[in-house]
Amino acid sequence: MSIPKFDKLISRAIPVRTENIDTDQIIPARFLKAVERKGFGDNLFYDWRFNKAGQPIAGFPLNDPRYQGEILVAGRNFGCGSSREHAAWAIFDHGFRVVVSSFFADIFRNNALNNGLLPVKVSDEFLAEIFAEIDRDPMAQFEVDLEQQTFTILSSKHSETFEIDAYKKRCLQNGYDDVDYLVSIMPQIEAFEEKRKSL
Repeated sequence: MSIPKFDKLISRAIPVRTENIDTDQIIPARFLKAVERKGFGDNLFYDWRFNKAGQPIAGFPLNDPRYQGEILVAGRNFGCGSSREHAAWAIFDHGFRVVVSSFFADIFRNNALNNGLLPVKVSDEFLAEIFAEIDRDPMAQFEVDLEQQTFTILSSKHSETFEIDAYKKRCLQNGYDDVDYLVSIMPQIEAFEEKRKSL
């Protein structure tokens, strides 16, 4: 599955301050019935977004019209729990391209990168500053620069760098999944195979 190319994103953000958000909270297990990546966004954070009657819970940030954007800002230790890839699918399908936290579970981080979702790990202090900026102005804009590996609060120009595996960075920049990447280097693979035949 090819993914949209990622270079630089300027967007508002939606804050979910809860820490230790596990994958069952991101996408409850009862919704894991499909094998395609589409459709999971409707059930993102379902048990927090809707009451038992299926009505939106007004206090939850994804239901609050003040908050919009392609950046999800979450509390520390995001994506812990089970290894379900559906969690990344749901976040991406809902319209997010970036998740910001001060710590990600390793499996979630890898699943996110494999599905076009950029996890940006920042310090606890900078995360608190991002939340404070959204509190001050829900219309606040943030910039995510993948080439420079920076996340910037545009009003203050305060930024932090984030780490990303070089291979995953290249895939995101080019819109590659793992298969796309192999296809992109097919000439090198074929040349290597030809060289081996002559040995």
